[in-house]
Amino acid sequence: MTSSGNDNLARYARQMRYAPLGEEGQRRLAASTALIVGCGALGSVSAGTLARAGVGRLRIVDRDFVELTNLQRQMLFDEADVATDLPKAIAAAEKLRRINSTTAIEPVVADVSAANIESLCMGVDVIVDGTDNFETRFLLNDAALAFNIPWLFGGCLGSEGQAMTIVPAETPCLRCLMPDPPPPGSTPTCDTAGILAPIVLAIAAIQSQEAIKILSGNRAAIERRLVVLDLWTGTMRAIRVERLDDCTACRRRDFPWLRGERGGGATVLCGRNAVQIGPGSSTIALEELQHRLDRVARVTRNPFLLRAAIDNYVLTVFPDGRAIIGGTDDVSIARSVYAKYVGV
Repeated sequence: MTSSGNDNLARYARQMRYAPLGEEGQRRLAASTALIVGCGALGSVSAGTLARAGVGRLRIVDRDFVELTNLQRQMLFDEADVATDLPKAIAAAEKLRRINSTTAIEPVVADVSAANIESLCMGVDVIVDGTDNFETRFLLNDAALAFNIPWLFGGCLGSEGQAMTIVPAETPCLRCLMPDPPPPGSTPTCDTAGILAPIVLAIAAIQSQEAIKILSGNRAAIERRLVVLDLWTGTMRAIRVERLDDCTACRRRDFPWLRGERGGGATVLCGRNAVQIGPGSSTIALEELQHRLDRVARVTRNPFLLRAAIDNYVLTVFPDGRAIIGGTDDVSIARSVYAKYVGV
């Protein structure tokens, strides 16, 4: 960010009048960098909010393209982005530069993995979770702890969402909340169970506010509990999560996702226009998965595999959690399809 941009604070006058932030906090925001991993529902709202707040640099990473069904809840995009088939990171960057020309926007079209997470975290002051799968969240947890970067966990489904601020060595981490990700296919996704836009806005607002606290030098003000909202029932809970004495991540500093030992591998199957996704040693209940997918796909199942035809893809899912995504040889697209309909 240029010095002239740094000194042009007039646009943030209302924000700076909030005493805990003030001019000093605003200048800290301008000198900071946020990494937003996933620019879908949560990520797009957080990106827009942080750009408007005057964060100096936003690095936005996403592997997917804008689709018509995204527009219901992904607030940075419009029908023109769908028509031009733009990657979400690129479409978001174009919008954000028009929102705030003094914020440096760095779009990255990539699948976040153990191979690139360290480079993506270089020079970053906070990580915002906008992902759609637990595999990436556990990788983010490992990376944040290893590189000493606060990160903001968030997730939404239906009308319910949850958020938790994770500060290395100060707060519980994701593995204190859940030692392992749920098995593939065991939990619904927004593509199978639906999602309402207002809960996205609410959870992204919490994540953005926590990011602003951290980046403006107000770390003592962060929310140290897991916040759970259900906007349909009008309920809100703040749950205290204990930092486990024997947590393998934040206490023992064992980072298997960062080392690439946990999480799914992906292989392009030569001559088949298909990608194999292997989420490791997790098992999957095919009958339960069929029950969820029956509403959105043509599904057949036998004791050995489940096959679902969805849009232009054919998913063949095996009891060990492995899947073959037919209809693409692009690993990032295959991972996205797997996350949407199987979930991990």
